[in-house]
Amino acid sequence: MLAIKTKEGASLRIALLAAAIVAVVVLTFGDMTGGLRWAAAAAIVLGTFCVVLFAALFIIRKYVAYKLKPIYSIVFSRNVRTDEILDELKDKHVENIGDELTAWADTNDKEIARLKETERFRKQYLGNVAHELKTPIFNVQGYISTLLDGGLEDDLINRQYLERAEKSIDRLINIVNDLDTISKLESNMNRLDMERFDIVALTKEIAEQAEMEAGRKRIRIVVKGADNLPSPFWVYADKHYIGQVMVNLIINSIHYGKEGGQTRIKFRDMLDKILVEVEDNGQGIGKEDIPRIFERFYRTDKGRSREQGGTGLGLAIVKHIIEAHGEHISVRSEVGAGTTFSFTLKKVNLQDVK
Repeated sequence: MLAIKTKEGASLRIALLAAAIVAVVVLTFGDMTGGLRWAAAAAIVLGTFCVVLFAALFIIRKYVAYKLKPIYSIVFSRNVRTDEILDELKDKHVENIGDELTAWADTNDKEIARLKETERFRKQYLGNVAHELKTPIFNVQGYISTLLDGGLEDDLINRQYLERAEKSIDRLINIVNDLDTISKLESNMNRLDMERFDIVALTKEIAEQAEMEAGRKRIRIVVKGADNLPSPFWVYADKHYIGQVMVNLIINSIHYGKEGGQTRIKFRDMLDKILVEVEDNGQGIGKEDIPRIFERFYRTDKGRSREQGGTGLGLAIVKHIIEAHGEHISVRSEVGAGTTFSFTLKKVNLQDVK
């Protein structure tokens, strides 16, 4: 059976059926009354065909428009006039209309799912912010209350409590500063100050600054890729922000590295890109945690991270900075074997530097 794909096709079939019925009646009636002339019979059949064709087309158009009007009003989020629908139906197959509405429904479902996910993330994010801020605020409140209740006159605890309160305040400041950095990166308030620089020289400078903290865990920081400066690894990026990326990744490797271990930073020439890898041989990250490590305030070891003073925003900032450069950061890790963070930056040819 042929499928009816257009209003015209449906009208044509109805008109043909009506004309056939009239033809049978006319021929039968003509035989009973002595016969009609062929011209008259043909005129009656043709007239019936034309009348039924246009009547059916008009009725179908009105019926389809009537049925589609509330649907189109929902799709377009406004009151749709009938003549707009009739214009929309011109030369359009019924199945095409169905495909369009199905595509709209799919898009709408995806948007609803996205909004639900955004709302879930917003609630989780606000809860995390409140939780992260609550601990240092309560600590400061407790220390100050103790001092006001008489501890200020006790030389054994007054300085100690003030130092602890200052440490908690510093933690609050770090959280607020990190949140401000992420907010500016997301809203493009901070434009990148792009320049050419030696990524190896910058990394060596940051590694030297981190040696004291690494020394507490007897971790050795090794910068591989070039023995002498300037190196062949020059990039075009925002030096300040890339420096922040290297600081966060190196400090992260120290915090999660094993005692007496090693942090290695390597560079590779990838044609038009420079690949930077920060590798440690620490505790590693579980497979279930890897997809979430760049989320704000997400920690694989929550208690330990807070003890070390981390805000839980370091890797989120790293991801935002790298993506602001139009690049991508990835991580590979194995529990008990270590973790490697990798990202790329736009390469600068040495002849351009000279």
